[in-house]
Amino acid sequence: MSTSATTPWEDARGQALAAMTAAERSEYDAAAVEAEARLLLAELVYSARAAAGISQSELARRAGTRQGVISAIENGAQAPGGVMLARIAHALGGTLSIHPAA
Repeated sequence: MSTSATTPWEDARGQALAAMTAAERSEYDAAAVEAEARLLLAELVYSARAAAGISQSELARRAGTRQGVISAIENGAQAPGGVMLARIAHALGGTLSIHPAA
């Protein structure tokens, strides 16, 4: 029986980040921000739709899009643009407001 050492995730991640060039790290950081935004928007749309008690199909109908688009937004596969977010907000009886962090 052989035993192999494992590296904790944070250590492996730290090593990989340290090995990146400045350009690679900049690209990585930008991708991480985008991924976080997609997931936050996914949660926001899902929570608002669930609170309204409507299906993805109904939200899509009200927002003038397809159910597959709503599904892709809610699972984080697609980041909606400002116009789509405004249409979703309107379809849910709200408005879209963006406030910069202080």
